Amino acid sequence: MAAPAGLSSSESRPEPRRAGALAAVFGRIRRGWRRFSRVIGDALPKGLYARSLIIIIAPMVLLQSVIAYTFMERHWQLVTRRLSAAVTADIAALMDIYESYPQDKNAETLSRIAGERLNLDIDILKGAKLPSPGPRPFFSILDEVLSEEIRRQIRRPFWIDTVGRSNLIEIRVAIPEGVMRVTARRNQAYASNSHIFLLWMTGSSLVLLGVAILFLRNQIKPILRLSAVAEGFGKGREIEFKPRGAREVRQAGHAFIEMKRRIERAMEQRTAMLNGVSHDLRTIITRFKLSLALVEQTPEVEDLQRDVDEMSRMLEGYLAFARGDSAETAAETDMRILLEDLRSDVERLGAHVEAVEIEGSPLVTVRPDAMRRCLFNLAANAARYADTVAISGKREHRAFLVAIDDDGPGIPVESREEVFKPFVRLDDARQDAGGSGLGLAIARDIARAHGGDVALHDSPLGGLRATVRIPA
Repeated sequence: MAAPAGLSSSESRPEPRRAGALAAVFGRIRRGWRRFSRVIGDALPKGLYARSLIIIIAPMVLLQSVIAYTFMERHWQLVTRRLSAAVTADIAALMDIYESYPQDKNAETLSRIAGERLNLDIDILKGAKLPSPGPRPFFSILDEVLSEEIRRQIRRPFWIDTVGRSNLIEIRVAIPEGVMRVTARRNQAYASNSHIFLLWMTGSSLVLLGVAILFLRNQIKPILRLSAVAEGFGKGREIEFKPRGAREVRQAGHAFIEMKRRIERAMEQRTAMLNGVSHDLRTIITRFKLSLALVEQTPEVEDLQRDVDEMSRMLEGYLAFARGDSAETAAETDMRILLEDLRSDVERLGAHVEAVEIEGSPLVTVRPDAMRRCLFNLAANAARYADTVAISGKREHRAFLVAIDDDGPGIPVESREEVFKPFVRLDDARQDAGGSGLGLAIARDIARAHGGDVALHDSPLGGLRATVRIPA
């Protein structure tokens, strides 16, 4: 299509180009804002209590800073300027009187009037000169304002000292006979009580912050309590909990309690069902065993008995894996005693077990029977394929580690996660030879039910190391 009359084809395209340029600019702004937000997010604290304090403190500090700046800029400077102007006007009037009435040669009358009516101390230093200027104060509103007023009203050479004596100021002005020295109280030219406002403002802010922090801490406690109870429930520990705090926090607490009840009901139903299945299947297996015991013992019958025994062991393994020992209550357990018992059990399997080593406190809150089963599965698996087994325990920060080492053939690195899957049995893996393929799966399931985990690594003995990490 041809371009409109009076426009060339090149003049009809600036709109798309402008839109593309604007899109590029907005894209850069958006990326910059994301990068800035990420930096701020990394710098800010991660805890809810600290972030809530920032939300309270930051606006208050900003507001107080604005108020203080406005007060300093407007009220303090304005009052100081007016007081300094009044003092300078008094000094200018005294100079005019001194120069207009020369009959008061020693300025005694002028000094009396200045002292009684104006609260100023005047001395005439005949033949004197102004002192050399001293260093100016780094920050002094009085020095700046008073100098400006003297230059504006008196218009003569002068020298002032506003810092030599804390409660007095000294002003010297050049006159034909010498120097007029005027001494005044500091509060006559300076708003000396302004700091009371700043102190009151700071004090009230600190009181309000203290009250806010106390109330905020009481609001954060129920959230931390709910978090601790949820973490304890995930580790299999029963902790008494009653929702408290704000309405939203109580609603979350009641929702957690209801969820906990549903999980417990589901676990109870599953356990009851498994108990029923276990009872029925065991009854049938018992009948098989009785029937085989009554018939003539032939090689074929002995093979059937071995198959029935193997079926019984597999059934127990399946039920233990499905049940997960969830009905047991967690209690504080001495891991040293548990590991010593584990050493005795492994020695009965025919392996040589070195002395158990424990570092740090051995007290850990676990479900004792479930943890014993977890460690026994790992240790028995090691004893089945190795001649020497080493068992050690170590307390780290908020965790207790149990390491089971052996000098067996080990498991390839790429297969170490695979062997934890139920019913998986690798050719070279050392998992439940002749069993159900659930030993390592049950061990990891129990460890994770405690909030921990099981991992496999290379052992210093040359074989495999199984490490169980339990939250302490």
